[in-house]
Amino acid sequence: MISDFRWNEWNLEHATKHGVSIAEIESVVRDVKRPYPMKKGDGKWVVIGRGNGGRFIEVIFVVDPDKRVYVIHAMQVYQQ
Repeated sequence: MISDFRWNEWNLEHATKHGVSIAEIESVVRDVKRPYPMKKGDGKWVVIGRGNGGRFIEVIFVVDPDKRVYVIHAMQVYQQ
């Protein structure tokens, strides 16, 4: 279970550079639906879910030992 998110200057800038807000990222991760989260390899996880306005957002993250989510990528994706 997710206890919190860990944000710093690097991941704040990197995660939002594709026009996705922090609130949107956190919402997609917290409201994850099956089959997500999916292992992406190298300790990374991916979720895709609906963000603000119903658009699909992909979020890639790692989980810290204290269960905090450290987001490393987020962007809008287009589902078929």
